[in-house]
Amino acid sequence: MPGLCGVALYDKRQTVETNSQTTLLLIAKTVSAGLAENATQIPQTMPSETMTGILVNALPPNATASGRLVSITDAEGRIVATAPEVPKLIGVYLDKRLGPAQPLTTLGERAGVMRLTGPDGEVLYATVIHGPKSIGSVAVLQTASALFGEWRRQVSSEVTVFVGTSLVLVILGFAYHAQTARAEEADFIYSETQTRVYMALRRGRSGLWDWDLARGAIFWSPSMFDLLGLPPYSRLLSVGEVAERVHPDDGDLIELADTLLRTDNGQVDREFRMRHADGHWVWVRARAEVARDTDDTPHLIGIAVDVTEQRRLAEASRMADMRLRDAVEAISEAFVLWDAENRLVLCNKKYQELYRLPDKLVKPGVTYRDLLASGSDPIIANTLPVEADGEVGARSIEARINDGRWLQINERRTKDGGFVSVGTDITALKQHQNQLLENERELTATVTDLRKSRQQLERQAQQLVELAEKYGQEKDRAEEANRAKSEFMANVSHELRTPLNAIIGFSDVMLSGAFGDLGNEKYDEYCADIRQSGHFLLEIISDILDMTRLESGRISLDLEPIDLATLIAETVRAFAADAEQSQVRLETDISGDLNLIADRKAIRQILFNLVSNAIKFTTGGGDVRIIGRHCDDGIMLIIEDTGIGIPEDALDKLGRPFEQVQGQLTRNHKGSGLGLAIAHSLAVLHHGSMRISSTQGIGTAVTVVLPDSPQSAQADGINAA
Repeated sequence: MPGLCGVALYDKRQTVETNSQTTLLLIAKTVSAGLAENATQIPQTMPSETMTGILVNALPPNATASGRLVSITDAEGRIVATAPEVPKLIGVYLDKRLGPAQPLTTLGERAGVMRLTGPDGEVLYATVIHGPKSIGSVAVLQTASALFGEWRRQVSSEVTVFVGTSLVLVILGFAYHAQTARAEEADFIYSETQTRVYMALRRGRSGLWDWDLARGAIFWSPSMFDLLGLPPYSRLLSVGEVAERVHPDDGDLIELADTLLRTDNGQVDREFRMRHADGHWVWVRARAEVARDTDDTPHLIGIAVDVTEQRRLAEASRMADMRLRDAVEAISEAFVLWDAENRLVLCNKKYQELYRLPDKLVKPGVTYRDLLASGSDPIIANTLPVEADGEVGARSIEARINDGRWLQINERRTKDGGFVSVGTDITALKQHQNQLLENERELTATVTDLRKSRQQLERQAQQLVELAEKYGQEKDRAEEANRAKSEFMANVSHELRTPLNAIIGFSDVMLSGAFGDLGNEKYDEYCADIRQSGHFLLEIISDILDMTRLESGRISLDLEPIDLATLIAETVRAFAADAEQSQVRLETDISGDLNLIADRKAIRQILFNLVSNAIKFTTGGGDVRIIGRHCDDGIMLIIEDTGIGIPEDALDKLGRPFEQVQGQLTRNHKGSGLGLAIAHSLAVLHHGSMRISSTQGIGTAVTVVLPDSPQSAQADGINAA
């Protein structure tokens, strides 16, 4: 009897719950319909007071009885009005009021009436219907405490009756003890079976799914949580919780649910990524089918398998295959691989070009016969012998193709019964062999010619020995003649100085009139010419004498510290009158202290010779500039002029004794031609160098480089540029 009363109370509770859900759904539909009819009269700003009035007018009688709360939201899901009025709910998002783990706000009317746990832990019954865009949604909520209040009062009144019947229940409990034991055994067997199933799923990296499409609740087996590294939940999961773990590029669960509900039947077989607990992505293949339970609620039931390793292996296999194909294409030989049934596995472009095969025919699976029937066979020249210890089924062939190329084709059997063929271009080797044969014939002829030429070369060698002996004798005679010339020039110069001194001295006495007037102006003019010619001749003789001493090596340097700037100043003063007479500007450009150890007389002679030449060959209005600088090798002295310049083909001759450049502008300039040669020899004597650079019609620059000390550098020859 107590059991029957308990069942009756429970049935009544179920009836109260079912009626309440129906009432909630009817109220929500009635309010939503009333709001839809007045949608055009609802202001866009929707103030709370206006919306509350509209809501009250749309409510059916007794809509807010038994603790029911009706609310409407705007398009963004915020509550804008409630009945009865609850000011603290205005502006609150409906999702926050209903809790995050629910599909009501997503599925709306299709989710029906659901039993929820609110944010404050209170049990609620709620339904949501989406209204016009200007309003949003209509939500009707009722607390479980208010819904079952009357039912609880009835239970309290009948508890006394149940106390009396409890004794009977205790007695009956003993009667059911045996049945309970059997039930526990059945539960144990079920638990063991379930444990083994879950263990098998875990070992197979799989998990079970059961998705209640109407309510949005999802059941996962423990192995599914283990697959994603998550602790098992004792509750059902919401669609939002699962969707958060699905990669955004792999699909939308809400869209999938809508599609399945619209079709009312369907199967799912797709792969997608889910985020593991440690952050990496796991590839999952889900296979499921829509099924309906006893109350016709649709469920998506299936299995999910971890396919991450399979995808990784497939990607590794794809990359290995791609690398193999790239490697085969990169080799310079023609390559082809056939399987055991003589069908094409792969080949490269070189093989395709060799047999002139069309692209549409070259694909895996084509037979050897069909492929070669569409190509051009090479001409087999010979088959090379296989070594005694070579592989069985291996052979090497030399073949010539139509364009004249030669190939060596090596074929080998593979372990699976197929064979691989590699064709190497040996055209160059063949050409080299032919060339070697031709060279051998030519070499034989050349050896014969060499034997004939050997005797002739021996005769020529003997003649060369005789010529060398004659050359040595002639060289000795030339050196002896040069020494005799130098001694002769020195003696002649010395002998000429004495009468020249007398001529110059007497011409000076006659011009000065020491012993009276000559009596005629012509005599004065003749005496001046005699003195000028004597001085000129004396300078030439002095230059010849200096050049002779330099060539014979009889000049020794008297080294002392010298300030080159002082010598340059003396040179400018000495040639100031000549420059003024020739209408030439004489300038200096000296940088820093130009101190060096050298022979003062030699350096002065270098300066005088170079400045004299520069003034001599510079026309009126031109410039002569003396430049002094420090350089890496010591001190650099440059004499620049804007004179007539020197032809390029004559630069190499300058600096040699008695060499002059003859031209329209230079043939009237007197001189011995020894100035540059003496300057060059003196610079070399100081272990320095002299370089001449010139452009005809623009000017000449003579550069003399002198070391700080004569022992710090080696002598350089003249370098004209």
